[in-house]
Amino acid sequence: MDFILHLFDDMLFATLPAIGFALMFNVPKRALKYCAFLSALGHGVRTVLIQFDFPLALATFFGATVIGFLGVYLSHRYLAHPKVFTVAAIVPMIPGVYAYKAMIAMVEINHYGYSPERLQNFVNNFITTTFVIGALSFGLALPGMLFYRHKPVV
Repeated sequence: MDFILHLFDDMLFATLPAIGFALMFNVPKRALKYCAFLSALGHGVRTVLIQFDFPLALATFFGATVIGFLGVYLSHRYLAHPKVFTVAAIVPMIPGVYAYKAMIAMVEINHYGYSPERLQNFVNNFITTTFVIGALSFGLALPGMLFYRHKPVV
């Protein structure tokens, strides 16, 4: 029961930055609910997969892929570009905390000097940030690579 409440809470709070960024990107008002829905669904998929011990980058990839495929579907249905629905929806999955921790570790190395712990902290957070951003990019681009190809896949 606690996991269901946590999942609902996670999905609900993922919609807020998605709607905010959608408004900042001048998304039409009729598309805001779809941005919020895609954001909640993608973040929910990621949360469920993390609960089942998937690595963060892989769970993020699957969440971004769900957003990407549904964004392509909605773009065909409502005659809009897929980016209208997907770009704002992936914003809540950007790894800001890991990027911030990597930056702070780099500043600490510069200020206090080198230590193996500081370097390990920097490298771990930087690699996590890089892999999660890569997973977001590839997961969001995958449907476009499959559906909008002019050449056969094989």
